[in-house]
Amino acid sequence: MPLDRRRFLIQSGSAAAVVALFDQGCAAPSPSAPHGDVLGFTGVPASLHDGVVVPPGYEWQLLYPWGTPTGIAGQMPAFAPDAGNSANDQAVQAGMHHDGMHFFALDANGDRGLLVMNHEYTDEQLLHTDGVKAWTAEKVRKSLHAMGVSVIEIRLGTQGWQQVQPSPFARRVHGNTPMRITGPAAGTPLMRTAANPAGDAVFGTFANCAMGVTPWGTYLTCEENFHGYFGGPKEAAQDATVAQRRYGTVAGSQWVEYWRHDERFDLSRHPNEPHRFGWVVEIDPFDPTATPIKRTALGRKRQESATCTVARDGRLVVYMGDDSRFEYIYKFISREKVRPGTDAAARAANRHLLDDGTLYVARYDTGGRGRWLELVHGRDGLNAAGGFADQAEVLIHARLAGDIVGGTKMDRPEWIAVHPQSGEVYVTLTNNSQRGDAGKPGPDAANPRANNLFGGILRWREDGSDAASTSFAWDHFALAGDPAQSGSGARYPSNEADMFGAPDGLHFDKGGLLWIQTDLSGQVLGKPPYTSLGNNQMLCADPASGRIKRFLTGPNGCEITGCVVTPDRRTLFVNIQHPGEARDDGDTKPNSAWPDGPAPGSARPRSATLAIRRRDGGIVGT
Repeated sequence: MPLDRRRFLIQSGSAAAVVALFDQGCAAPSPSAPHGDVLGFTGVPASLHDGVVVPPGYEWQLLYPWGTPTGIAGQMPAFAPDAGNSANDQAVQAGMHHDGMHFFALDANGDRGLLVMNHEYTDEQLLHTDGVKAWTAEKVRKSLHAMGVSVIEIRLGTQGWQQVQPSPFARRVHGNTPMRITGPAAGTPLMRTAANPAGDAVFGTFANCAMGVTPWGTYLTCEENFHGYFGGPKEAAQDATVAQRRYGTVAGSQWVEYWRHDERFDLSRHPNEPHRFGWVVEIDPFDPTATPIKRTALGRKRQESATCTVARDGRLVVYMGDDSRFEYIYKFISREKVRPGTDAAARAANRHLLDDGTLYVARYDTGGRGRWLELVHGRDGLNAAGGFADQAEVLIHARLAGDIVGGTKMDRPEWIAVHPQSGEVYVTLTNNSQRGDAGKPGPDAANPRANNLFGGILRWREDGSDAASTSFAWDHFALAGDPAQSGSGARYPSNEADMFGAPDGLHFDKGGLLWIQTDLSGQVLGKPPYTSLGNNQMLCADPASGRIKRFLTGPNGCEITGCVVTPDRRTLFVNIQHPGEARDDGDTKPNSAWPDGPAPGSARPRSATLAIRRRDGGIVGT
């Protein structure tokens, strides 16, 4: 047993937890462990092959590539290969850059369900026929419509999984969809704008990355890199506040020129509009007429992940990351208990649960112990003297609150997953090339490597095996990279672990298998020091033994992200995002035409979903 693991068990604070974990790792598997040989598939090699590779005995189907009609009756425009679709077309088609997703079963067998997925960002050169040589109001609308969330209906039949078109459930939620704002920050001064003086409504969600699912059956989408869509004249940057700089909403630093054609994105005219983004948004996938809700009690950040679990006393716990260098990991605990069920009555009964509770930030101490520090106005320096007038400002400026109470600055915390049997919590820390740079924080216990190019996976167990605990034991499940490279610092949980870099997506299936997805930038794929890692990939880990096997590799330039396994564990859905992302060698042309073309330049690359099954109908990952 690795030293970190032994220390982790001893310090977990519960003798029963130690026995349970030791049994899980060294004795018979739990009753809900996978049937068959765990990780019994043949691992695939790392490669730079421009295509999807899965293990022998598996097959994949393509679902819902960018531009596919969502399935809304009477509104199903076909995808135009020349990007000639209008903004109105894009509002009812698959968005770009599929990310986090979940499968909601519609029948007892799980052969019919809703696949709900995020669309993270846009590649404007691909989205428009002439790229962005000149921005127009129509291009802004189309770009906003290409982000957000899709709800599609799918069905398993003799030909595999097929999208149902039309479907009464089909829906697109995008950057112009009307939404409500609730919770402690709703209606407060920093949330009010000229268009919405009440501060309780907003148009749109965008930059949607990881996600979560509530116990009552709603979908939580996370607004991550919202800051890049707000801009303004460069001379306005001199007036930027400390909070604006901390969140990156500074005029002149925008990624796109929305502000020139949609004034709500002009920071010099509407400085409060960015406060209405960076939230967790709750969507009812079963009711296409339900208004999405931004839940401010969960805090504002570059939101990555909203992973839900239930505490011993029945309260809801939501784990979240803030995906930027030197940012924090958070936890929200509701005041009220979850009312059981996933039907319409349960969704109604829990409709306010995410509006009232306590937000915490994590501190990882030396010796493998940690604490959750509450972010409550009037405590620990979160007061008017510290720059916070009330609890609303603590939540709107959660990053600044984390600074004051002393959270641990992490190496880009991304997806979070909870083990279905042990309750262990795992988080991916993608990388941080600035760790240890002049003027930047240096290595610490939880982030031990300077110039951390490869990232890793950290885990913790809440004391008493209770998600509502305010203290925990932690260790490193994996420090990613190539162990053969001198000075890499790579370390894996066993000798039977395939190497990887830049872990991002993370998902536990019901049997306790951990699916790991990677996101090395297209600018570094195939180049030193990443050469041996190949294209981005998905791996499957058995935490009980520490074994990790590479399950899938993707096309050139893509990120592998978004993962969910059906309830019967016989289908794995996974997203291929931004295939063809160009390398940083002066050539901005896509280096893949996946999935439509045989070679780069033959077609516009399109993000899409894969449905992966064993040919013999068995459980995936075994």
